[in-house]
Amino acid sequence: MNYIDIINKRKFLRFVSCCACGLIISSCTTAPITERKQFKIIPESTLNRQAAQIYEKVKSKEKLSDDLNQLNEIKEIGHQIELAVSEYFNQNNIADPTANFKWEYILVDNKKIKNAWCMPGGKIAVYSGILEVTKNKHGLASVMGHEIAHAVAKHSVERASRSMAVNIGTQIADIISGGKISGASRAAGVDVAGMLAHFGIMNPFNRKQESEADYLGLIFTSLAGFDIRESVKIWERMKEANKGKEPPEWMSTHPSTSRRIQQIKDWIPGVILEYPPIKKI
Repeated sequence: MNYIDIINKRKFLRFVSCCACGLIISSCTTAPITERKQFKIIPESTLNRQAAQIYEKVKSKEKLSDDLNQLNEIKEIGHQIELAVSEYFNQNNIADPTANFKWEYILVDNKKIKNAWCMPGGKIAVYSGILEVTKNKHGLASVMGHEIAHAVAKHSVERASRSMAVNIGTQIADIISGGKISGASRAAGVDVAGMLAHFGIMNPFNRKQESEADYLGLIFTSLAGFDIRESVKIWERMKEANKGKEPPEWMSTHPSTSRRIQQIKDWIPGVILEYPPIKKI
């Protein structure tokens, strides 16, 4: 490498560093209620638009349940939580994170999948399999409150932003090392940097988000007037259903079930006292 190459590399790294610093300074926000610092460089509107498109594809490809009574219960529970979330932020003179959401709910007829999710912008899906675990409206509200919390806290925006930052950081590190990182990956036949980022950065971060969604979910569910004590019973049933199938925590994007149960037990008394069912003005 000659002198000109070194100068050019330095200029490039200085430019990238300045841009990165600018992004970090201008994109640091905090999560609602927990006030955890967040790093977001991907526009929320972009993810909301993409989520709406994906949601339409899910609706056309998945078998939707014809159980209107169950679907209506899901919508009623969701609507209660929607109103409680908005009212809480309005009463506390805080910008409502859901102001631009276009809420929508579907019930997917699949008893094998014990899951529910909420995409950016309030697009929610509940799989019929999870109903065997939730058992009642309070259990279902706990699950939905957790999923809604992900969207309210803009977790998808954070994940996309962090993924982009990690990719850029890896490329810069590879340049600084003279290609040693990419060379090691070729020699080993695996993406060394990607694996380290996955287990060392992304998974721990995702587990932190899951715990935050557990906590915020309890708050939103309590504000909506549901019995959040039911959430402990749900996770105890999930633990029994997944017995022997759960991966080590460090390999997972979620905290261990035992850890979640204990955290939720610890949080419930404080949440009940601090966030009782909300009263509209």
